[in-house]
Amino acid sequence: SVLCSAILSSYLLGERLNLLGKLGCLLSLVGSTVMVIHAPEDEEVTTLEEMTSKLKEPGFLAYASILLALCFLLIFCLAPRYGQSNILIYLAICSVIGAFSVSSVKGLGIAIKGFFAGQPVLQNPLTWILVITLVASITTQINYLNKSLDIFNTSLVFPIYYVLFTTIVITTSIILFKEWVTMTVVDIIGTVCGFLTIILGVFLLHAFKDMDVSFGNLPQVLQNEQPAPVTRDDKNILIEVDNSSIAPEDKPKVFMLYT
Repeated sequence: SVLCSAILSSYLLGERLNLLGKLGCLLSLVGSTVMVIHAPEDEEVTTLEEMTSKLKEPGFLAYASILLALCFLLIFCLAPRYGQSNILIYLAICSVIGAFSVSSVKGLGIAIKGFFAGQPVLQNPLTWILVITLVASITTQINYLNKSLDIFNTSLVFPIYYVLFTTIVITTSIILFKEWVTMTVVDIIGTVCGFLTIILGVFLLHAFKDMDVSFGNLPQVLQNEQPAPVTRDDKNILIEVDNSSIAPEDKPKVFMLYT
C-alpha cells in the first residue's frame, strides 16, 4: 500500500516524491518487515470463550482504556486545533482505532469458523459486540483518513499511517495474547532495531519532502557552493564622520572629501 500509493499519487495526482522520500518508504517497509519477523507467534485462540477471557484480563483492559482516552483526546481536543496543520493528528486517530478493528477482526474470524462448525456463536453476546466495534472503528478510520488525504500529500499519508498502524497492531497483539513472555533477546533487539528503522524512514520522508532531490540533480545538491566574493567600491564603503566631542583622543580622524 505504501509503494503503490506513492507511485499512483505521483502519476495520477501529480504529487512528487523525491529520492529521500522513496528511501524513507523503503526504510519504513524494511523496519516493519523486521518487526514482523521478530514478533512472536500469537497464542492459539479457537473459541469465543477463550477470546472473552483474553479480553477481560486486567492488562488488556488497562491498555484499551488508555487507547480510548488517547483517542478521545485526539478527536475532541487536538483534532479541531491542529488537525489541519499537523499530519500526525488524524493518522494517530486512525492508528489508535486500528487496534480495536484488528482485535475485532480476530474475534470475528473465530466466530465465523465456529459458525460453520455448528457452534451457537450468534447467541454469544461477544459476537455482536465485536461487530459493533468493528463497524464503529472502521467508520472512524475511513473518516479521518479521508480528512488527512484531503489536506496532506498522499505519498506522505500512507507511509506514516502504515508505520503507526503496524506499531499499534503489534503492540496490541503482544498485550492481548501475552506474546512478550516468549520473546527472546534476539527478538527484542530485532523489534527495537526495526522500530528505529521505521522512525528513520518516516523522518526522511517527512523532513525533506520539499527538497528537489533526484538521481539527476544529486551531484549538484551534494556540492557545496562557495559564495562569490563581494566587490565593493568607494561608493559602497560607509565612512563615519568623526565627532571630536564623543570620540576618544586616540581614535583616528576620518575626513570626507567632496568633488
